[in-house]
Amino acid sequence: MQIRDANDEDVAGITAIYNDAVVNTAAIWNETQVDADNRKRWLQDRRRLGYPVLVAIDDRGEVVGYASFGDWRAFDGYRHTVEHSVYVRNDQYRSGIGRALMVELIERAKTIGKHAMIAGIEAGNVASIRLHEKLGFQQVGLLPEVGTKFGRWLDLAFLQLLLDRRTEPDSPPTA
Repeated sequence: MQIRDANDEDVAGITAIYNDAVVNTAAIWNETQVDADNRKRWLQDRRRLGYPVLVAIDDRGEVVGYASFGDWRAFDGYRHTVEHSVYVRNDQYRSGIGRALMVELIERAKTIGKHAMIAGIEAGNVASIRLHEKLGFQQVGLLPEVGTKFGRWLDLAFLQLLLDRRTEPDSPPTA
């Protein structure tokens, strides 16, 4: 498996993984599938903002997972914080792809000087919460019944990873 930056040729694979998550999981709290043009615009927007979109590519050259991060909130005071997303193709769950994408994504966030990374995870997704905890994330909040999908209320767990130890926001990042 190879982890690399996504390109336009990866859009079909990213779209398929996204749409499968929309239809079959509570990982994405959206009920509308998207087309390749939508994901291509999303990819271009991430690039324009200087944020990575990573893909995991298997031995056959197929996209088996993808990950990205973006602004957590659109206010200046949150400029050092990002929220990430990681999705793995449904036939590749628990194969290490999510972890590999996360490790690289964390490094990319550190490289561009981010201080905190946020994960918003459906609280019943124990596998994703455990993966994040193994990577150093701590659960910092739980919002009960803030979403809905499949005819039921969903709880949102927030997890956070501090990416550096700086004590002042505008000082250079430290390891």
